[in-house]
Amino acid sequence: MRQMLVDYGITSAPMLVHCDNMSAINLSKNPVQHSRTKHVDIRHHFVRELVEMRIVILEHVPTEKQLADLFTKPLDYNTFLGLRKALGIMEL
Repeated sequence: MRQMLVDYGITSAPMLVHCDNMSAINLSKNPVQHSRTKHVDIRHHFVRELVEMRIVILEHVPTEKQLADLFTKPLDYNTFLGLRKALGIMEL
């Protein structure tokens, strides 16, 4: 895949993907198949291949800095204010 892009003169830096799931990150970096991972759908192995080819880099984001939680989880007041500020949303 990368070679095809190079053939067309397209170059890019690796894509950085933030993830708060350490198990998913470790699974993408470990080429050994375990009995617990054989249920993983074949399309998810594509991510592992992209990590191996250094097209995608997975980086851990702590749960307390996960901006999507602002929209998907009930949060305590201080966490809500911190994530709201990180998005640049201010109170009127």
